[in-house]
Amino acid sequence: MPAPALVVVHPSGTRSRVVLDTVPYLIGRNADNNLVLRDNRASRNHARIVREDDGGYFIEDLQSRHGVFVNGEPITRHRLATSDKIDFGFQDSYRLIFTVEDLELSRIMSQMSGPPASTGAAGNLGKLRALVEVARALQSSLSTNDVLTAVVDAALAVTGAERGFLLLRRDAELDVAVARDHNGLALGSTELRVPMSLINRALKARRDLLSMSFDPLEQEGVRPEMSVADLDLRSVVCVPLIRIRTGGSLETMMSSMNDTIGLLYMDSRRDAADMSAGNREILQTLALEASTILENARLLEQERKKQRLEQELDIARVIQSGLLPSELPTDGWFRAAGSSIASHAVGGDYFDVRAVRDDLYTVVIADVSGKGVSSALLASLLQGAFLLAAEGAIEIEQAMSRINHYMNERTRGEKYATVVYSTVERGGLLHWSNAGHPTPFVVRANAEPISLETTGMPLGLLGIAQFGVESVQLLPGDKVVFYSDGLSEAENAAGEFFDKKVLRDAIEANARGTCADLHNGLMAAVREFNEGSELTDDITLLVIEYAG
Repeated sequence: MPAPALVVVHPSGTRSRVVLDTVPYLIGRNADNNLVLRDNRASRNHARIVREDDGGYFIEDLQSRHGVFVNGEPITRHRLATSDKIDFGFQDSYRLIFTVEDLELSRIMSQMSGPPASTGAAGNLGKLRALVEVARALQSSLSTNDVLTAVVDAALAVTGAERGFLLLRRDAELDVAVARDHNGLALGSTELRVPMSLINRALKARRDLLSMSFDPLEQEGVRPEMSVADLDLRSVVCVPLIRIRTGGSLETMMSSMNDTIGLLYMDSRRDAADMSAGNREILQTLALEASTILENARLLEQERKKQRLEQELDIARVIQSGLLPSELPTDGWFRAAGSSIASHAVGGDYFDVRAVRDDLYTVVIADVSGKGVSSALLASLLQGAFLLAAEGAIEIEQAMSRINHYMNERTRGEKYATVVYSTVERGGLLHWSNAGHPTPFVVRANAEPISLETTGMPLGLLGIAQFGVESVQLLPGDKVVFYSDGLSEAENAAGEFFDKKVLRDAIEANARGTCADLHNGLMAAVREFNEGSELTDDITLLVIEYAG
């Protein structure tokens, strides 16, 4: 039975193939579709493919915003034929190619096996164009292994060689990926009896094409029994497969061993391979096509790995967001408002506010050095450590010392974190320890802000570090602004920073409202200052208020 499938051409240019093993087959932006279009311009449910009783396949537009196009024409419902091209109403996005594989393969192979239009150089060039078309058409509809098999078959047809092997480099070794004879039958990898030392020597010779006539084998390192009589070979042809460097010109000459990803090898026991000039050109072009196919397969695998990583980072982002306080107190004697914005998928900042008793709150803000997953993991570890830390002025110093020792022991000083750990009592007494973190401010009505200065070095740098604890009495209406250096180092288009002076001015302009008003005003000031530039660091802001 013909196997209907879709060749999915991604916006990046890479291709993948999906079999239509489920009908109706749904296509759109929503995650529950069979084929998810990762493009915000696509409708949630854009189109579907259905099968009728006569075995035909139809594509239907599900009242999408931008429509469905088949071979450039808008459609509402259309019967699909092999090689139909499906677009979704906008450029630089996904394209689908419908194919019924065994019919397409038969058509291509019949073209390949047909007699040449002429002989001589013109015939060779005509054969070259046909073979290139075959390789590209096969690449559109079949798996990588099928395409490479077609390349070997084509090379055997061109040269008249009896056996062909396509070898791919795995680290320092060469493994047989395809083995065929001139009748199109598969061979075992053990059929290749030529010593690998000879094949590797062909690669090290740095030639684009190597044809060897065996008479007899007297190369260094070849066993005596590997003679012409034993191997019974008239000729051997080796064509290196080189790594295609995207973004520049394609080099068909091998410049180094690192550029070589494999080898197309052919040999003959009866007649010498036809290595006329035209056939050499065709073989070189086939090798280039095979190299391109392998590079596309590599890029596709990279894209799949990238998508898997993005999915894992999405999960990590959700988990990390869940570690932040889901609710902050908005009434009573203690109130708070805060947010944390990661510059990457996951960040190394975090804050927490916790009611220990009715008359005591703990407040912590931290910034782990570096960015990305490792910093996010360490930030999560710190959060757990501070949740288990004891409360009170004396206990703050002990908790900071224990966590510092643990971090230094695990990271050996390669990672550190700036932290402010504080407690607020119902009577307004605030105790704090500042381990190298940007200075928080106590905002007091009609008075200069009070700085909560550093009392120790960042956690994790030195195992025997000491951490002092200071105190300040808050008055009713006082607010305390905690922030990470991502806020104070936010940069505008002119290269200026949102430094302490700019921050103090923003605090003064928004100090008369509640802690939520002050938080929102400061974030608005940062966004206006930043002018939409890309964030270079995580921004965390926490404002607490003592209502008395």
